[in-house]
Amino acid sequence: MGPVTSRILSCRDSSPVQSQPEEAIAGPSCLSWSRKRKLSRSDDLAPSSDIHGPQNQGMNLYKVLNYIYRKRARISSNYAYENLFLNGNDSDIKIRACGRTWCLHKVFLCHSGYFSNVLKGTWRESHNDVIKLVIKNEDIDARSLHFVFGSLYADEDLSLKPLEVPQVLAAACLLQVDRVIRQCEETMKRNINRNTVCSYYLAAETYRLKAIKTSCFKWLLYNLMVHPSVELYKGIDMKLMYLLGSSSDLIVLQMEIDVYTTLKQWMFLYLNPRWNGTMNQLLDHTNNWLSTYMEYIDDISFLETEEGLIFQPVFKKLRLQHITCDLASTNILEQDRLIPLEWLLPMFKQQWVSLLQAQEHRTIGPQVINEELEECTMRCGKMIPKDSKYTWSWLPSRLGFPLRVTFSRQGVIFRQRHQECDGSACENHIRNVVFRITLVCFDSNEKVTFSKTTGYKILTFEYKEEQVVMNLDDEVLTFPLYIFGNFLFVNLENEENK
Repeated sequence: MGPVTSRILSCRDSSPVQSQPEEAIAGPSCLSWSRKRKLSRSDDLAPSSDIHGPQNQGMNLYKVLNYIYRKRARISSNYAYENLFLNGNDSDIKIRACGRTWCLHKVFLCHSGYFSNVLKGTWRESHNDVIKLVIKNEDIDARSLHFVFGSLYADEDLSLKPLEVPQVLAAACLLQVDRVIRQCEETMKRNINRNTVCSYYLAAETYRLKAIKTSCFKWLLYNLMVHPSVELYKGIDMKLMYLLGSSSDLIVLQMEIDVYTTLKQWMFLYLNPRWNGTMNQLLDHTNNWLSTYMEYIDDISFLETEEGLIFQPVFKKLRLQHITCDLASTNILEQDRLIPLEWLLPMFKQQWVSLLQAQEHRTIGPQVINEELEECTMRCGKMIPKDSKYTWSWLPSRLGFPLRVTFSRQGVIFRQRHQECDGSACENHIRNVVFRITLVCFDSNEKVTFSKTTGYKILTFEYKEEQVVMNLDDEVLTFPLYIFGNFLFVNLENEENK
């Protein structure tokens, strides 16, 4: 077949025919297949008590014509998709890609930004009856191309499964079909879960869907440790885990040491992607696997081996200054040599001295909230299983946690813990604490249904003083509920603590 006819090539430049209703125009054209606006309820006339009266004859005629117009538009759309696209009737161009051939129509391909440029330009493809697409993107397959081609023939969005979105999005971006890109974005917003979040995050990052990327990252921050899953961990790549582990917004259950445990499990799955089992089995398999390595490398840290080298940035960024206190107090350093001692000792000594000073009341604590705060706060969390009163302190070790936390239906209270020291010194001691408390509730699909945070604040405590940090009298809470905290007890402005 020869070059594209002048009627088709001029489809973008031609002016609308004002004297003819759209449904009366014969044959396909860029105008007749433009996206029709959805009819609002105001287009339907309100019912009248006297439908046979002379005043309502014009109304009834309008309603009949309106009904015919909408029915015909639906029939035309179905006809185009089923007969022209699926059956390839009257095709004037063929597209070959991914081992498949589609018999299509140039007038419909005008709705693709890619093919619009090809067909109206001076490229060699514009004068061929067959266009071969060489696709290097591994995310694009015949199925996703078929969906995007089909959408060019339909007035309404085609049915799209959540797991198919990343591939369809890749094809839509390649062919520059904005309508399908918007459909993918809306579908992703509604379907972020443990089965889709990692692929959605990668797709959003690749194709610059900033809002989707932010939503996926937030979902992971909330669910990575609260609702762990073997398949979820397998889907997280190195860069994403680095960002999650180093974020002060990561929702941590129990204490910082549990982030370290999570990273070990993730690393095992990263290097053993074919392993299948439950989360309860994962930790045992991880420890056994690392123990086997330790025997062969003569008690040298796995992260210093050739295979473990790539994981160093992820683990180094983990809040070692806080983890070392946990490690020392529970003797994990003597049992778990995953992290090299030379990484730990300088930070361990630094943090040990800082916390001992705070515990012995030689320092007041932070007095300002500055840029260093997010990288230095200690993260911890607890699950509240039912509506009741709970009191606890995080970090139950020799160093001690300076505050006791009380949760009840009325709110969250902090109380400075009693610590052995000289009586007069204790009574006169004042401590500053930087903190942030966040409450979160999830539904059965692991979506956040309630969230409340104090934001970062500084509180000044006198000896044995208690303060209400969050009021919950007016909140409707569901259980289980999760409470998360970020804390800073040492003064960042003190040079010896930097």
